[in-house]
Amino acid sequence: MDIHVGDVVKLKKNHPCGSNEWEILRVGADFRIKCLGCGHQVMIARPLLEKSIREIR
Repeated sequence: MDIHVGDVVKLKKNHPCGSNEWEILRVGADFRIKCLGCGHQVMIARPLLEKSIREIR
């Protein structure tokens, strides 16, 4: 999967704030993603994120 910094991804499950769109802030073995609804930032392992992506915008 080809994901770059600045991409917006739509995930299968919603964040508790209601948004399911996240911006990619850091790429590597882990991803740092930021919720576009509330601004919360999370570090998530590559295999876990790649499995939960519905679409890349």
